Amino acid sequence: MLKLFRILFPARDDEKVLAEVSNDEFLSLVAPRLVEGTRPGTVALLHFADGHVRSAIHEAKYHGSERAFKMLSLVLAEYLCDADDMGRTTSHIVPIPLGKVRRKERGFNQIEEVVRLALRTIGKEEANRFALETDFLIRTRETASQISLPREKRRENMRGAFGAAHPADPAHTYIVIDDVITTGATLQAAIDALRAAGATHIIPLALAH
Repeated sequence: MLKLFRILFPARDDEKVLAEVSNDEFLSLVAPRLVEGTRPGTVALLHFADGHVRSAIHEAKYHGSERAFKMLSLVLAEYLCDADDMGRTTSHIVPIPLGKVRRKERGFNQIEEVVRLALRTIGKEEANRFALETDFLIRTRETASQISLPREKRRENMRGAFGAAHPADPAHTYIVIDDVITTGATLQAAIDALRAAGATHIIPLALAH
């Protein structure tokens, strides 16, 4: 039956790539580094140039792959567990929101899915240090896909694209997270919106660069 299913619905190339790597092997690819391009700089956990990372990002983003969500959530969980002192009492995790049109097309926000799985992975006691804020940032307007734009146009495309649904608590940490950072335009727009809402301690985070 499985063989017939695969004949009728052959695996995507990215699915095949992910099937070849174990969770432990994927975790071995984690190499956190600071990426300039945002103020403050963004912590990126993986190299997008790696084929396994690229396949995981694509499968999560465009196909809602549970396998990809799991692998990326393990990476994020490892980072959160190692983040012993964020400098504030509570750390709010703020995923970059999708526009209404894109959210409707996909049916999910891949970053939200990865964060939820990561918080379940690290256990209740550790997870209590974090609050997932899926409705904190809102898209104030639909934007063109960043992929379709030249580098110099990306910041202009994202300027003012986000707003905050309510004031931030200046005593708390805000971890704003996206799947991939390229020029940093999207994350910078989110950082600016958080600052305008009153956040003073912001950690930009990307799964890959």
